[in-house]
Amino acid sequence: MPVFAHLSRPLWTVLAVAAFLAGILTAPPAAVASSFTVARPDVTAAGDGSPSDPNITYVGRWNTSSAPYASHWTGAYLRTRFSGTTVKLKQRNAVEFWAAIDGKEFVSYKNVKGTVDLTPTKLAAGNHTLVVSYRQVAGSYTGDSVFGGLVLDSGASTLAPQTSSKKVVEFIGDSITAGTTSSKLALTAYGWLAAEKLGVEHTQIAQGGACLVETADGCEGLSERFTHLGAADGSPPWDFSRYQANAVVINLGTNDVGHGVHTPEFQAAYTAFLGTVRAKYPNAAIFALQTFRGRFVPQTQAAVQARADAGDRNVFFVNTDGWIPDGGLTDSVHPNDLGHRAIADRLAPVIAAKI
Repeated sequence: MPVFAHLSRPLWTVLAVAAFLAGILTAPPAAVASSFTVARPDVTAAGDGSPSDPNITYVGRWNTSSAPYASHWTGAYLRTRFSGTTVKLKQRNAVEFWAAIDGKEFVSYKNVKGTVDLTPTKLAAGNHTLVVSYRQVAGSYTGDSVFGGLVLDSGASTLAPQTSSKKVVEFIGDSITAGTTSSKLALTAYGWLAAEKLGVEHTQIAQGGACLVETADGCEGLSERFTHLGAADGSPPWDFSRYQANAVVINLGTNDVGHGVHTPEFQAAYTAFLGTVRAKYPNAAIFALQTFRGRFVPQTQAAVQARADAGDRNVFFVNTDGWIPDGGLTDSVHPNDLGHRAIADRLAPVIAAKI
């Protein structure tokens, strides 16, 4: 199932005729591969809330080959609009997720299953928005992160999301990018926060404990696993035609030191990984962050320079010295909510300048 939709042919026809009658001849807008959805009025077909409902937008890496749909990596989410006064979520087995209705704060639902009521207090009659994000299955957490559909009021339906065409920023990293130790994990991580500040869609291809380099002692190397649907062994290849990122932010290297990765190996792997990202996202601005602990900094810079020397002028090294303020760490490695907000504040304008 595509994660973005284009202007429907009937609607375009109406617009084209109107333009002609007004004496203005315009060509149809080109399809933008990196956009998820365009604004559509409520006259579009009412949806039934099933996983295949075209009014539900899936952002990130989702397995949509059969229902229920399953999200992978961290920070994947779905969003839609619906009419009526209540909404419930169909879950299979125990899971933890966050849901936000009408742009309000995300509410945590822990260890829930079956039909989960998101509106124990009824909403005002009318149209509403919904965003749902599941907790990443990783480490000791094994929740059943699948979406089985929505249950709405009798006579109610989903509606097409009323959003402008959006760009996509992809964040690649380890537990820091996954938001470990922050209050709402991926939702309070710097990637989610920076993208929300920019008003763009966002994905977090992140795994706690991940390295850049796949190591013999078990560190999952994102230089290899990035191209797959999920981080698990045996995960199938990801279909990069599902969406195209406008920008990619890489924050890797913090964990490689503890797994015996040496500097020449790291530099070679980073250079190759930048090439992989470029091959998958030909038009994206690529940002290689200096790790917040200052690990493999010369090698990261050298990898960026190697890509520039090869003719890639849209890849950048980002110096992050001083980005995390005093009191911004939970421990010696992981930012807390304060730290993630500070990183997002510094990172957002860096991305905005290139997209």
